[in-house]
Amino acid sequence: MKTPDFFNLISPITMADPLAKVLGVAENGILEYHYEEVVKLAGHSCPTVAGAYLIIQKGLKALYGDKTPIRGEIKVLMKGKLGDGVVGVIANVASMITGATEKGGFHGLGGQFDRRDLLSYEAEIEGEMALERTDTLERVVLNYDPSFVPADPMIGALLPLILSNRADQGERDMFGTLWQERVRKIMIDYRDDERLVRCTKGENK
Repeated sequence: MKTPDFFNLISPITMADPLAKVLGVAENGILEYHYEEVVKLAGHSCPTVAGAYLIIQKGLKALYGDKTPIRGEIKVLMKGKLGDGVVGVIANVASMITGATEKGGFHGLGGQFDRRDLLSYEAEIEGEMALERTDTLERVVLNYDPSFVPADPMIGALLPLILSNRADQGERDMFGTLWQERVRKIMIDYRDDERLVRCTKGENK
């Protein structure tokens, strides 16, 4: 699988999964998630998928600091309704990394490692997403806004040609290159810009 070179520059998200440790999946249950893997999950790389990865990465850092986040012990709260806009896309990425699911997730072993009811929608939060530790009830509310990250104006001209099957191969290749260049800017050039991701830390009382 050949992906854009900048994928390799994006730092992975490291999680400690107690269930993975018990079942001998990985040494000490340590799992690494890479951007390429969430791209495979979504089937594409775009500002939304990039943003989902980035806000989860930054949210986990805000909640755990230098400690390794515990997979399966994190609630994911989505403000939006499932089925609206890109809510489901973002939630899928969050579920993959944190282990949080609705009713259809893993039901646990002997009363432990239950992943159900850790993911919810239409939450009363002041952001797009919130991550909450189940052990301390600490919460971080997250907002993502890539609107200021410039896109090449040729994207707008090429997209209608592609969608109407009027683009030649050269135009299709150019569109893909320009599209991923904006994703690269989000993930590399602007990742630490305070306008891109806003984290507000608090506690669920």
